[in-house]
Amino acid sequence: MKPLFSEGGWRETVRHFWKFNAVGFIGIGVQLAVLAILKGLLSLHYLLATLLAVEAAVLHNFVWHERWTWADRTRLNSAEVFRRLLRFNLTTGAFSIGGNLILMRLLVGVAHLHYLYANIITIVVLWITNFLVSDRYVFRESGQC
Repeated sequence: MKPLFSEGGWRETVRHFWKFNAVGFIGIGVQLAVLAILKGLLSLHYLLATLLAVEAAVLHNFVWHERWTWADRTRLNSAEVFRRLLRFNLTTGAFSIGGNLILMRLLVGVAHLHYLYANIITIVVLWITNFLVSDRYVFRESGQC
């Protein structure tokens, strides 16, 4: 793993961080839109709707991270892409889904916030950890363990 502030390392980290945020902002739109459709229009329970909305955003974000955010580290070999998708879903995806479900239960179920406002809060809370896991584990440079 490359140290965060090695020569050139901080520039690379900052560049990836800004791309991660750009993808994430679009992913927020995906997540909120899916949540609004599933909960607001289809009347699914807010926790099930949250789970499905987060997974939609996770898949959306993975594609863009693979092709743009960390394109300098990835190869489009289908086996490698599948391994990264699996790592992404088992780390960032699982953390996002678990974190969203716990926080949504607290914010909607206990504090009685509107589900969309509560979901925005959960996204912000989970944001930095998701970047670090993605940058240092999921999309690490080839040859790193």
